[in-house]
Amino acid sequence: MPNYAYRGRNGRGELVQGEIDALTESGVADQLRAMGVSPVFIGPAAPPSGASKFKALLARLNRKPVTMDDIMIFSRQMYTLNKAGVPILRAFAGLQASSDNPAMVELIQDIRANLDQGRELSAAIARHPKEFGAFYVAMIKVGEMTGQLTEVFLRLNEHLQFERDVRERIRQALRYPTFVMGAMGVAIVVLNIFVIPVFAKVFAGFNAELPVITRGLLGFSAWMLAWWPALIVGGVGVSVMFRKYIKTPAGMYRWDALKLRMPIIGPIVSKGTLARFARSFALSSQSGVPMVQALTVVAQTVENAYIGSRIEQMRDGIERGETITRCAAATGVFTPVVLQMISVGEETGELDALLFEIAEMYERDTDYSVKGLSAAIEPIMLTLIAGLVLLLALGVFLPLWSMGQASMGKGGG
Repeated sequence: MPNYAYRGRNGRGELVQGEIDALTESGVADQLRAMGVSPVFIGPAAPPSGASKFKALLARLNRKPVTMDDIMIFSRQMYTLNKAGVPILRAFAGLQASSDNPAMVELIQDIRANLDQGRELSAAIARHPKEFGAFYVAMIKVGEMTGQLTEVFLRLNEHLQFERDVRERIRQALRYPTFVMGAMGVAIVVLNIFVIPVFAKVFAGFNAELPVITRGLLGFSAWMLAWWPALIVGGVGVSVMFRKYIKTPAGMYRWDALKLRMPIIGPIVSKGTLARFARSFALSSQSGVPMVQALTVVAQTVENAYIGSRIEQMRDGIERGETITRCAAATGVFTPVVLQMISVGEETGELDALLFEIAEMYERDTDYSVKGLSAAIEPIMLTLIAGLVLLLALGVFLPLWSMGQASMGKGGG
């Protein structure tokens, strides 16, 4: 996209100048007017020097990517601008000028360029799947078709806030056990590499048979010291292979199914995912998206391949003419209370409202489970740590105790 230099006067009559990327000079003028600047001169910018190119490259490498918070703020701002009746091209020009995130500026600039070329907003947004998911694009398309784009932006803002809260809850739920297990792993490595070899030298001078526990600890420490390069390479290799495996459809499906069966953590992940499903489905249905299309989109947004496949199973059953309640029961992921609420909503025509209630119920359950997570995990972690300490204590101090007993016996004779 061409780069233009400009000079102009702001609202206080002060001279301002700089450079802006735009397709045409009129596009630069639109952006300047959106910024409250009256253009005096607009012309092609001078080509950047080598130093400028290097600085631009460093800035591009160091800049932060577009985050969910950026998209959430963008949705809220678009709702406000659309509600105020601001034309969409002028709205994008204002957002581009006011954003302080270079990556977001570039994103808005590309969308605006596509709108200038005659593309629909949904098509322009769909060109950025990393920032705007399938659900976001589908909702924008529905807003364009129904003329309710303003309302859609508000609902998307609320939906993204909910998504952020659910992810933070799940991240908080996994943070404590991950930290404790990591600390235990580091402790085991330090003990086997630095501590136990010192005691091994001491025990070598006993010239006596060591206890089984001590021999096991010394053997494991010696094995780790001898094979630590292979262990590091093997660990990195297994990690890389695991990451590649869970990116395949079959691997992602099995890993997501395993996460739901994990003790303590599984129910939290399940409730958070089902809350996301219920709210996304309710938003889609409330916005006028056909049910089959809504389930297709929602299955891609729950971020769990196992539950996503069950949602697609629901969609297939509805396409065959079965009721939502029967299809939901066949998936095996909903509780009887939720199935009863879906049945009532289907019979009364208030499915959207009851789906929102289901989402709130799952959210409350997730909050309650997260708050009780520490109380549930602490006994398990304390038991593991106590077992590790006991094993090390017995392995290290039993030979010392035996040597002390033997010395006392000789002295008493």
